[in-house]
Amino acid sequence: MPEHQWNDAERAALREDALRYIIPHFASNAELAKGPKIFVRGEGCYVWDLEGRKYFDSFATLLTTVTGHVRPEVTEAVRQQMQTLEFFPNYVDAFTVPLIELARKLAEIMPGDLSVSFFVNSGSEANETALKMARQYHVERGEKHRFKFIARRDSYHATTLGAGAVTGLRWFREYFEPLMPGALFVRAARERDKPAGMTSAEYGQQCLDEIERLIADEGSETIAGFIMDPLPGSNTGYPLPPEGYLQGVREICDRYGILLIFDEVQTGFGHTGRWFFCEHYGVTPDIMTIGKGFTGGFIPLGAAVTKPQVAEVFRRGPGTELRSGSTYGGHTVACAATLANIGIIEREGLLENARVQGEYLKARMDEMRARHAIVGGASGIGLLWALQLDVDPALGVGTWIRDWCHEHGMILRNNGDILVLAPSLIITREECDLMLGLIEDAVTEASAHYGLT
Repeated sequence: MPEHQWNDAERAALREDALRYIIPHFASNAELAKGPKIFVRGEGCYVWDLEGRKYFDSFATLLTTVTGHVRPEVTEAVRQQMQTLEFFPNYVDAFTVPLIELARKLAEIMPGDLSVSFFVNSGSEANETALKMARQYHVERGEKHRFKFIARRDSYHATTLGAGAVTGLRWFREYFEPLMPGALFVRAARERDKPAGMTSAEYGQQCLDEIERLIADEGSETIAGFIMDPLPGSNTGYPLPPEGYLQGVREICDRYGILLIFDEVQTGFGHTGRWFFCEHYGVTPDIMTIGKGFTGGFIPLGAAVTKPQVAEVFRRGPGTELRSGSTYGGHTVACAATLANIGIIEREGLLENARVQGEYLKARMDEMRARHAIVGGASGIGLLWALQLDVDPALGVGTWIRDWCHEHGMILRNNGDILVLAPSLIITREECDLMLGLIEDAVTEASAHYGLT
């Protein structure tokens, strides 16, 4: 299809109407004051804006386009499904073939015995569903008093009122309180926070002891679930857990009858070099939530996937059914697109590519740290990395570097002075060099600009 060409008047109208008629998600009025960024085309790891400028996307379109933009395989799968049956809801007793085939595929690739899926439209909805699933699970088992959820500070789970209550970042909560009651918070449990002189295992045990104390104070019989991102996301820079921590959380939940929920919306589907981050530690939750890279960004879809022993309580007869649903959850065409996306990951060996390129990125970032005083440590795994700048946060160096990269043809995500690298799984060695080369050039320019050399 030929690329559309806009004249100056049309481009001006698009920019004006973007600001007039749309409230962007997580809008930044400061950034919008500079003018909207309008993207019109994508291919592989690249996107083009309204003016025809090309950008390497180092954040994979908000962690979604794991197999790159505009894949003919997905386009064809969508076309065929649209010509066969565009949509029928997964409602009461109705299913479609793509929905069943996707559920089969998930049962094949999910860790452990996670195999029963409830399909929704987004990661936020998946986490909302997981909380409802855990609450009703205990109700059906005669434990209606289990309504509380343990969560972790600094973790993001959703913008909905329920799952927003277990989001441990104040910015997402403060305007909407009071939220769902019963949200309890423990520390984030990051390896990098380990005190001097303490081993990783000792710090992990300290974090576990805090959870034990909280459960004792609140009463284990009141707690329905523990929701956590086993690898926290881009907001805090993909910090790895201390030794023994995930295994210890699993044991605590088992001991007290608490359902363990892993939020792998950001980290699932190959980003870490395996299908899911928890596989690196051999720990399987009772419910896992997925989204983002699950669909490759082609069409919205998410899911809460649970074990048969959890799902069976909703199948005991009339009145025990899970009381949740939406019109478009498990959309027929979305399932077809997602199956095609997963097929690309498998055929092209993208899990292995994430592992290999991730090791290369880590080595290059370590070299960069040795050359530049303002570059601190790197944290992450696979193709999820964060480079911490060692600067005064008041200077705004991370945002300066982000803007420099945009001016020079790369989209870079930053959270303050954390530079986030989470490219598509199809990234090549040459594109790794391009991405890190631009970042190092930006670091060099920033060091000179701020007099930090």
